[in-house]
Amino acid sequence: MPSALCRPMQHTVRGLCLAALLVLGACGGGDGGAPAGSVAPPASCGVDDQKAWLVRYLDEAYFWYRLAPRPDPAGFSDLDSFFRARLYDGSSAGIPRDRWSGFTSSESFQRFYGEGATLGYGLAVAGLELDRDGTRPLLVRYVEPASPAAAQGVARGDEVLSINGRAAGELVAADDFAALTPAAEGDTLTLRLKRDGIERSATVRAAVFTLAPVQGAQVLTTPGGRKLGYLMVKDMIAQSHPALEAAFARFRAEAVDELVLDLRYNGGGLVSTGNRLASYLAGSASAGRTYATLRFNDRQSGSNQRYVFDRLGSAVTLPRVLVLAGRRTCSASEQVVNGLRGVGVEVELIGEATCGKPVGFSPVNACSRTWSIVNFESVNERGDGRYWDGFEPTCAVAEDFRAPMADPADALMGAALARADGRACPVTAAAGARPMSARERRATGPWRTDERQDMIPR
Repeated sequence: MPSALCRPMQHTVRGLCLAALLVLGACGGGDGGAPAGSVAPPASCGVDDQKAWLVRYLDEAYFWYRLAPRPDPAGFSDLDSFFRARLYDGSSAGIPRDRWSGFTSSESFQRFYGEGATLGYGLAVAGLELDRDGTRPLLVRYVEPASPAAAQGVARGDEVLSINGRAAGELVAADDFAALTPAAEGDTLTLRLKRDGIERSATVRAAVFTLAPVQGAQVLTTPGGRKLGYLMVKDMIAQSHPALEAAFARFRAEAVDELVLDLRYNGGGLVSTGNRLASYLAGSASAGRTYATLRFNDRQSGSNQRYVFDRLGSAVTLPRVLVLAGRRTCSASEQVVNGLRGVGVEVELIGEATCGKPVGFSPVNACSRTWSIVNFESVNERGDGRYWDGFEPTCAVAEDFRAPMADPADALMGAALARADGRACPVTAAAGARPMSARERRATGPWRTDERQDMIPR
């Protein structure tokens, strides 16, 4: 989700984005229209005309139009409740309900995908990972480098004691982190934090700031003496391309033996960016082969689209890729994993099971909103898709959030170093936490994530 810091997309289930850190909400983005041929826009922005438009659009372009409920629009006084009632409800065996379709303001969408910026405070907490467990502290898990929170010295690993006067335990029990999503520039967030046993207060003022979609590119030496490239990719947006090129040019020049791709907080974004990232990893032998095929509904099959691996001069050729992943690894970032595996690249996942979103959107604008409604599913060269329960880790490790993400003391990074040296996956018990499998999470209810979840075909 956008972040625990901006007001992203109005998610169909939660209304406001929860507690993470970016700008759009669950699944959104794009400036195109309906997948094959445009559905006529609303006659006006009145509620009845917008409801009529939604009916036309859903019947034509919604991936699950055959399975979705069809309530009478007249029974709803507002657009949002009618929209939620029209979404596929999980009634078909083997296909979970649509928890992704939604909308955001077109201004927020354009700011994120067009400018690489967001409105927010810039911090995200590890509330989702606690699963309403009141026995463990609520920690800051991520801070955007150019954000207001970073300017106030907020850092990963800070313990959050209270937010705007509400105790952390209360927020976790209620699963309520809406305060981390500002409504407008200038909104303030009052935090009570603790680090190294010292408590302090911080007041953070919401602002528009530039995102850092690619971070931490470096070459490390493992305990066993191997060269290990590390790269964290937070957002699949076009602004990431120069940094990706620089990172892989360095990895190639230094002839790394292994590469760690950190996607633990990557909720996705543009298919083209994921395609480019995967092309750096797949090497020249995969050039021209299928990265992903997007399959639309039977009324829009003419829009089916194939993406192929590119031939990139800075691509690396390695026996495998170590991917740091978890429940926030979603949509277009899962597509990277699926695409690489489709052409035989070994991908070893370290962390937790991913979110499970093999579908995406061709966003459409109407009445100052950008609607991101599920339009297609994605499959790899082998036709593999429908990974509704996500991808299970090959090395299950729980995060503890106290060490920097690329530091050997970080649980996921430590496991990657071990695997790079051929050692076994370490057994971790980070502050009482443990990685949760997709099967366990399925038993406790639908997947929850407060990260953005986008897969947009451009």
